[in-house]
Amino acid sequence: MILVPDTSVLIDGRITSMIQAGEYKGATIIVPEAVVAELEAQANNGREIGFSGLGELQSLCKLAEEKTIELKFSGVRPSLEQVKLASGGEIDAMIRNIAIENKARFITSDNVQAEVARAKGLDVIYLKPQVTDFVPLAIDQFFDEHTIAVFLKERISPMAKKGSINDMKLVKIREAPTSEYELRMLAQEILERAKRDPDGFIEIEKRGITVVQIGSMRIAIARRPFSDGMEITAVRPIVDVTLKDYTKSDIITKRITNEKRGMLIIGAPGGGKTTLAQSLATYLSDSGFVVKTMEAPRELQVPDQITQYTMLDGSMQATADILMLVRPDFVIFDELRNTEDFATYADMRLAGLGMIGVIHANGVQDAVQRFSNRVDFSVLSQIVNTIVFVKQGVITRVYDVGFTIKVPEGMGDEVHIRPVTTVTDHETGELVLDIFRYDGETIVMPVMAGRNAPAAKPAPAPVQFAAQPVAPAPVAKPAPAPEPARKESDDRPGWKLSEKEIQREIGRYTDGFVDVQMMSDTKAVVYIDDKDVPAAIGKGGKNVSAIVNKLGIGIDIKPRSEFERQQVQAQKSEEEYNLGGGIKIQTDKKQLTIIAPSESGKIVDVFAGKEYLFTATVNEQGEIHLAKNSSIAQEMLRRHTNNEVIKLRPV
Repeated sequence: MILVPDTSVLIDGRITSMIQAGEYKGATIIVPEAVVAELEAQANNGREIGFSGLGELQSLCKLAEEKTIELKFSGVRPSLEQVKLASGGEIDAMIRNIAIENKARFITSDNVQAEVARAKGLDVIYLKPQVTDFVPLAIDQFFDEHTIAVFLKERISPMAKKGSINDMKLVKIREAPTSEYELRMLAQEILERAKRDPDGFIEIEKRGITVVQIGSMRIAIARRPFSDGMEITAVRPIVDVTLKDYTKSDIITKRITNEKRGMLIIGAPGGGKTTLAQSLATYLSDSGFVVKTMEAPRELQVPDQITQYTMLDGSMQATADILMLVRPDFVIFDELRNTEDFATYADMRLAGLGMIGVIHANGVQDAVQRFSNRVDFSVLSQIVNTIVFVKQGVITRVYDVGFTIKVPEGMGDEVHIRPVTTVTDHETGELVLDIFRYDGETIVMPVMAGRNAPAAKPAPAPVQFAAQPVAPAPVAKPAPAPEPARKESDDRPGWKLSEKEIQREIGRYTDGFVDVQMMSDTKAVVYIDDKDVPAAIGKGGKNVSAIVNKLGIGIDIKPRSEFERQQVQAQKSEEEYNLGGGIKIQTDKKQLTIIAPSESGKIVDVFAGKEYLFTATVNEQGEIHLAKNSSIAQEMLRRHTNNEVIKLRPV
């Protein structure tokens, strides 16, 4: 019998075991030079499958020396052009041609290669993936029921982590150090099993490193030049935990199955994040939801009904594009590492999918910092609703993520009111973090334990009306500056800081004075020399837009001539009427103010002569504010013009 094996068979490793079992004893094995060249190239690139194939080839040479088989090499090495066309099947065609020339049986474990060979009329032996009857791996000898991870390195005694998640110890398994030959044999067996076992995957295969998943065991095989010596690390779970086993599971299930479908599971490496994620995935699947996973490598131990996806063409974004077509209810993303991962998670969550992400972080601040640097902080609460911190296999904290408008904690008068994303402890309601924009940067501000948010100042009581009022209730408005020369920002340190920032940024485009008027916490009007307005705005608004994005404050740039015109008009429009008894009426362009310092903080009835007009609350500054164009303000001015006495009477 003449046999021609292809590359997949030598990597698979079964041909020597079949010969040793007597199945192909006395056969002539012809190895194409193209196969040798392909294995050599893979080994030169540091790929473990190349070394595994060469090891199998060496075993065939030993069988030939023992006269068990006859071994020959045939054909020519592929040219550079043929190597470039390898992905299109050029080298596979060279290997098949050797079988045709020698009228040999073609043996392969590659399904596509087998189908093409049959189409060419070859006698094909297809070695199907082995499903059962696997013998234990040699690396299994280093594990017992208490072993979580095994560390094997050449010239070093084998070490293992044993115990439980919350009580692990690194112990020496044996005194004799591991040799490079022993590690090579272990690596070859692991790769052969990964090729044959339906539950085995070669997740990563790069120069000097191979990561394999076989069942629940993840194995990393490192060699030079990636590492300073050959090393095998194997990790496996030792406990099977359901979601009900966690103390705070009821909190998580209520939130994730309602509207709070954006969750992060955070914790240090080895803290139990993946175990919780797979427990949550199993719970959701059992609850009638369609669940998928995104993993690189795939290590979650989940039921068969949960499909596990990895990177498509080296990109999780490409995987996300497919998942958007599949439309699952929930996606478990294990683990988020780079910018593309965070952007992909955010994009899928904003598209409406339930997302559960896993992040390595020592605390909630570290996790939020990694997210906020990649995603705009203002949408963080829409992407992530719940953060679960896991330590030593136990859920220690559950955090809520929200959004509000306020002065960030701990900043005092340094910054003004602005959009803030908050992180609070779910059980205590205590504020933990504030996330906001300041000076163009995203700040994650930790809040000291026990510090509560400052109580909001009570808004002035709205104007109250007795029965049969003459007009609708006016809305209380901020008091105007008592002196034209005094700016409102003088009483708002936060506005002062913002004015300085705006003056500094706009000052780059003008040599003249920059006059900034803060209209609100997020809006400012800037007056500069008329000739500098175009430069400050920039082509298509480019310059002013950059400043707005940096400071987070809307800016309206106007020429100084317009400011001077408004100042003249404002001076003409402001009037003050003395009513006697310490009561005055002051008007400007926008509002009418009743000034009665003696009635500060009181609720008063306002009369014109003996006729009741309305009831209002005098604020702490002794003022009542009315919109100038309101019917009540106009009625008061009309009554005063008719020389009717305006009086206030405390209720």
